[in-house]
Amino acid sequence: MEPLCPNFDLLKSSSVPLFSHRLSSINRGISKRSSSSFPCVSSYNRNCNPQASVKTEAPTQQQPTGHDLIKSLTKGFVGFAAAATALASVCSDSPAFAESLTVAFPVSRAQEVNTVQRTLVEAWGLIRETFVDPTFNHQDWDLKLQQTMVEMFPLKSADAAYGKIRGMLSTLGDPFTRIISPKEYQSFRIGSDGNLQGVGLFITVEPKTGHLVVLSCVEGSPAARAGIHDGDELIEINGQRLDGVDSEAAAQRLRGKAGTSVTVKLHRGNGSGSGSSIKEVKLPRELIRLSPISSTVIPHRTPDGRLTKTGYVKLSTFSQTAATEMKNTIHEMENLGVQSYILDLRNNPGGLVKVGLDVAKIWLDGNETLVNTVDRDGHMSPINMANGHALTHDPLVVLVNEGSASASEILAGALHDNGRAILVGHKTFGKGKIQSITELHDGSALFVTVAKYLSPALHDIDQVGITPDVQCTTEMLNSPKETLKGKSSVSSLEADSCIMVAEHELDIQESKGTAS
Repeated sequence: MEPLCPNFDLLKSSSVPLFSHRLSSINRGISKRSSSSFPCVSSYNRNCNPQASVKTEAPTQQQPTGHDLIKSLTKGFVGFAAAATALASVCSDSPAFAESLTVAFPVSRAQEVNTVQRTLVEAWGLIRETFVDPTFNHQDWDLKLQQTMVEMFPLKSADAAYGKIRGMLSTLGDPFTRIISPKEYQSFRIGSDGNLQGVGLFITVEPKTGHLVVLSCVEGSPAARAGIHDGDELIEINGQRLDGVDSEAAAQRLRGKAGTSVTVKLHRGNGSGSGSSIKEVKLPRELIRLSPISSTVIPHRTPDGRLTKTGYVKLSTFSQTAATEMKNTIHEMENLGVQSYILDLRNNPGGLVKVGLDVAKIWLDGNETLVNTVDRDGHMSPINMANGHALTHDPLVVLVNEGSASASEILAGALHDNGRAILVGHKTFGKGKIQSITELHDGSALFVTVAKYLSPALHDIDQVGITPDVQCTTEMLNSPKETLKGKSSVSSLEADSCIMVAEHELDIQESKGTAS
């Protein structure tokens, strides 16, 4: 994405440099003005006027729909016109809101900090116009910009300055709204494309504790071979504590050139008793290929003695190719005479939300609602299919567990609430937030929670999760550890108790006359 202000230049003076910015009041009934105690208020054309105040008429702003929210994720940047309005007063002479006030901030003489100050304003403006909570966690967001800019002024390094932005974002009370460095963003994009060099760990921040926990391990990866389990808490990487470190920063530390190694320390267990332990392990870094789909055909004998074929499809991540690979897999299995399906979403941490919706369309007909989005003003918008045609109507069971998050929960909810699938497993993670990802002018990226979603039946998923129709016991949650290759690993699947439960549910569906 090109920078919003490619020619913007921070103002300098012979004494204390000033950063000029107009704080526009959001056209939602907020009439408050912001002011600054600094002696000179400068406009973008560098005409100094301590009393400058600009009033303009605002064009009507169209509220984004649920489709807009999802589309913005696939493009990799905020798709709303309003998202750039906080910067429009710096970049343009055409303000987008009804009234604004130019204020000035001190500009650092350190060039790298100076650059991050501009990033601060970009991030602040995007939060101001799109963040899901219009109260900004019940704080004055305009004042927060001024405070953070002043705190950033005496700093000497970009790292310290980015720390101030992260501190500002942390006050929003949403661990998923965050900024990552240019290097971290490049790694994120590589991971979404399906390949990376690392140890094969999916990690996230546990919202209630703020701790970094393992969502899942890539099958066959160094992490999986070392016996790291989902739910383990990541404490240290190469001897450095991870207190206050977000998931992207931690993932960046884990990644590295294949052939090198990294040492991690993990905590397992919920208490200090015999069930709690600290584990330190040295992991080799390897090329991790994140193929989103693995599949096989499981022979299944029905209660009346007939031998049938069940198609087992494991979706490990919602990368860019996942929907296409899912279609190809279903076509192949239909040609093989498969009569029922098990879709395994266990330990799938999510990914591109639009891909999750595209996968749901493969299994559904008509104009069904896939998900409902709720914006910052409480407006709900359903996202519906348009004359959909399912590739198969065979009975379907979806497997989920605590590691099934975000797009996995959207997909599971869409299939379940529309009566297409039975859910088997354990309650899901509970991340019901929709985020935009914006590349900023310096190559960093801002993740902003812009809405939350409800399932088609209007169930709130965030911090609640989805409870399956049939739960597995703890012993049943052990998923197969071998990588599926064609028709191999059938024996390991037959040893998976959750697969056995799923096959039983498929028998029940067939006995009730489910179309096939």
